[in-house]
Amino acid sequence: MQIFAHRGASGSYPENTLLAIEQALLAKADGIEIDVFCVENELVVIHDEDVSRTTNGTGLLHNFTLQQLQQLDAGSGQQVPTLWQVLQLVNNQALLNIELKGADTAETLVALLKKAETELGTKPDKLLISSFNHHLLKQIQNHRPDLKLGALTASLPLDYAAFASELGAWSVHCDKGFINQQMVQDAHQRGLKVLVYTVNDACTAKKLQQLGVDGIFCNYPLQARNW
Repeated sequence: MQIFAHRGASGSYPENTLLAIEQALLAKADGIEIDVFCVENELVVIHDEDVSRTTNGTGLLHNFTLQQLQQLDAGSGQQVPTLWQVLQLVNNQALLNIELKGADTAETLVALLKKAETELGTKPDKLLISSFNHHLLKQIQNHRPDLKLGALTASLPLDYAAFASELGAWSVHCDKGFINQQMVQDAHQRGLKVLVYTVNDACTAKKLQQLGVDGIFCNYPLQARNW
């Protein structure tokens, strides 16, 4: 079962920062999950539309310029990083799961990844693009059918993983509260990986392993190795 560092090693370090991502790499996480919005045509790594929870600023993300955003403290003196900075840091060392949050992120991501492949040597097979907004995933697929897609759900659909299969996804990402043996079996029969979020205790991790899930998103990737 693979371990994805959720927003980096966010249980011990400020989430979605270069520090948290660096620590996830040191923990030998199989994958690192981050969240992106678009600010002034630049993809920035932050989870919420409101900066208040994760920085010392207040207000909505779209009211900030990129310069103003990067002047905020995201914890432990860390800045809100750009996706470009994260791609430089990760450097193909782990599977990078980029979750698209903002509705305007797909085309900007396609352009950035093309640049990253040329200038940084970013490998497409080391990327996984996910979102709850399946329209964004379809846009990515139209432009870059070679990229792996992860279809997120916070429910247990009547037709299980059919929605992810229809998208041509590589994986289905399920809420730990809405997962059962039938969902795992259905996804696997469709050739999909099953990844579950957010798992921060050994008991839940072991139960999911028994169900046959392929990976978990965890805030404590180093500790999860021992589980």
